[in-house]
Amino acid sequence: MRSTVCPATRPSASKPEVFSKPLGHAASGESNQGESLEDRHMKTIEDLNVSGKTVFIRADFNVPLDSQQQIMDDARIKAVLPTLQNALSRSARVILASHLGRPKGQVKDEFSLKPVARRLGEMLGMDVVMAPDCIGEAVASLAKSLGDGRVLLLENLRFHKEEQQNDRDFGKALAGLCDIYINDAFAVCHRANASVVAITEHVPVLGAGLLLKKELDFFNKAMKNPVRPLVAVVGGAKISSKLAALKNMLQHVDKIIVGGAMANTFVRGAGHDVGQSMIEAELVDITMEVVKQAKSRGVKFYLPVDFVVADRLAEDADHRNVPVQEVPTEWLAVDIGPATSHLYAEVLASAGTVIWNGPMGVFEMDPFSRGTFDLARAIASSEATSIIGGGETGSAVQKAGVADQMTYISTGGGAFLTLMEGKQLVAVAALGAPEAVVKSS
Repeated sequence: MRSTVCPATRPSASKPEVFSKPLGHAASGESNQGESLEDRHMKTIEDLNVSGKTVFIRADFNVPLDSQQQIMDDARIKAVLPTLQNALSRSARVILASHLGRPKGQVKDEFSLKPVARRLGEMLGMDVVMAPDCIGEAVASLAKSLGDGRVLLLENLRFHKEEQQNDRDFGKALAGLCDIYINDAFAVCHRANASVVAITEHVPVLGAGLLLKKELDFFNKAMKNPVRPLVAVVGGAKISSKLAALKNMLQHVDKIIVGGAMANTFVRGAGHDVGQSMIEAELVDITMEVVKQAKSRGVKFYLPVDFVVADRLAEDADHRNVPVQEVPTEWLAVDIGPATSHLYAEVLASAGTVIWNGPMGVFEMDPFSRGTFDLARAIASSEATSIIGGGETGSAVQKAGVADQMTYISTGGGAFLTLMEGKQLVAVAALGAPEAVVKSS
């Protein structure tokens, strides 16, 4: 099937979902950090009467496109299908909205959602009407004429700068298209954008989509009632971007594994020269405080014992394995070494639950991908319930070939990290209930 263009997200995981005890309930006015959506007053699409109603579903169709505007990975589209099919099966009139790329408030053909409309049409076996914009008279007319069980896809929300400004009038214009609003875009729930926050002020009926529900429930169950030991794996480039997550995780986990360039700052704090490796010198003392806090709380804290180092950051660079104490002055660390991979695999072998966000090295370059891929395979081969952060972590798991062996792979990178930090997802709060987040005690 094709999309109709008007003028002017993975398979189910092989690991079972296993948690140690049922979820509790929060007293009135309290935030229960492990509750699911059902435990609170927030509704999901399954709770709502959508028959014959116009339902606005905010999805995340920010898919990668090649130079020919062909979709390279349609996982994010597939991820919203359960919500979409739930609505269509009950004769809802569905309006889909999303952003794609970073057009910065300008209309650019390379960021059009037309390829998404075509792929959606193929998946659903029906025509998907493609709107010329996301607001305006032409769009309003299309929405009004939409039949029961039909789908209209709005053009890129970020063609309007007001979307990322959380502009109230822009949100009101989007709200004017529908009777019911559903947020199923977990990946942008940490951002105060008009299509996930401002719009909620103007729609009388609000709810969460099935993907958003799944994301929140998996994370909260894993954090509040995990099968222990609970192991947090934190990687990536900058300790500054993960420091809040580390501090919050200390309140909940049994073990922490650190990798990626952010580990360099910890190694420097331990008194070792890391050559030309990326470090955040102003945070060296703070990393040592984190290590002390871990020790005082009885949390096992694991750092690399060896690195893969290179004379420059390039695929054809000279590289070798060295202990962390022996990084050459003019070289830089680009991956964890084999001894570290073995150590981390031993830690993960006995884990009951694993939460992972951030790669162990520059995995995009083949010579420096082994540490990240070895870690992914170690998690996959364990008996642990494995919750994998989206973004580059999800991409690494896919490239390692073990995605189908993980319990759950999140669709959101930044939103997932926000949950790890114990912070509120602003777009979830906008749906009308206090959010379940795992905060520091």
